[in-house]
Amino acid sequence: MKRVFLIVLDSCGCGELPDAESFGDVNVHTLRSCATSEFLRIPNLQKLGIGNIEGLEFLGKTDAPAAAVGRLAEKSMGKDTTIGHWEIAGIVSPEALPTYPEGFPEEVLEPFRQATGRGILANAPWSGTEVIQAFGDEHVRTGNLIVYTSADSVFQIAAHESVVPLEQLYEYCRIARKQLHGKHGVGRVIARPFVGESGSYTRTANRHDYSLEPPARTLLDAVKEAGKASIGVGKIYDIFAGEGITEHVYNKSNAHGMAHTDHYAAQDFEGLCFVNLVDFDSQFGHRRDIDGYAKALTEFDTWLGQFLPKLGREDVLMITADHGCDPGYTATTDHTREYVPLIVAGPKVKPVNLGTRQSFADIAATVAQMLDVELETPGESFAGEIL
Repeated sequence: MKRVFLIVLDSCGCGELPDAESFGDVNVHTLRSCATSEFLRIPNLQKLGIGNIEGLEFLGKTDAPAAAVGRLAEKSMGKDTTIGHWEIAGIVSPEALPTYPEGFPEEVLEPFRQATGRGILANAPWSGTEVIQAFGDEHVRTGNLIVYTSADSVFQIAAHESVVPLEQLYEYCRIARKQLHGKHGVGRVIARPFVGESGSYTRTANRHDYSLEPPARTLLDAVKEAGKASIGVGKIYDIFAGEGITEHVYNKSNAHGMAHTDHYAAQDFEGLCFVNLVDFDSQFGHRRDIDGYAKALTEFDTWLGQFLPKLGREDVLMITADHGCDPGYTATTDHTREYVPLIVAGPKVKPVNLGTRQSFADIAATVAQMLDVELETPGESFAGEIL
């Protein structure tokens, strides 16, 4: 194969994993919730065979799928973006990254105060949209930073763009990233800038993530070291701390990310284009917006219909996810521990059913084989089954 386009529909889970309850998730299913919306119209995904995936029959099976399909279990002990993407890229994480359901301890906060010269507000798990309404006025008045977390391994810093300029906020995040290592090595430090007036603060598209460096060599490293293109679209560069990436571009929306993917499809390169479309998660999953999520999937499906003809004879398209975030699950607003779908399309791909596979890392093993690069990973390649 010449090019692989690997698209992650961030949080598009397809049913709870057997151990979901131990992660606090009961009867969760992101795509099932989306299917309850009148706005879900995905004819192109249905033609590819999404309804033929185990547990997704309600989306409509087809007797003549145009793609290879299956679902993947997460072997890593987590349900967050960082661990999910690392596993897709070939790393299984047997231990969860640290989380802070009671907020961060003083041994974390005091060095951060000293380094930034600013006080701290909130320091607890919060919804990102709610925390700026609750503490926004005090932040604007005092200049203290809104520091919060979630069920994920994150250290998030929210600040009004008129109080803390973007570059200064990013520098504060870099400071936190350097401080948070070892037992406090959270998966991501996230800049969460916002704008607006009291009572109507809104987050902007200037979010920036600062991730831990992957603990081992990934698919991206293997592709780059082989002299091929390893392109990151969206927050891929941040998730992998820039490791193994030859070129990258950020997205301001799903539509922006799909346009970037079109751009790269028009280029003559050999290697991997790894795409993250985060709106599914950040705009609709966490906000428990079923109709919004369904509309976003419909938008993606419409784009997919015009993208598929752009694939060359030596190209492969893979569509998957990194975890769930069931918009119909009201017990929390956090990610949900789920299987993820796998759809593989291209002129040389046989439309076989891959069933249920045991690790996201099977993607890394398969892409490595397709691109003829060397990678040690616990994943098992399915290239021989589909090509």
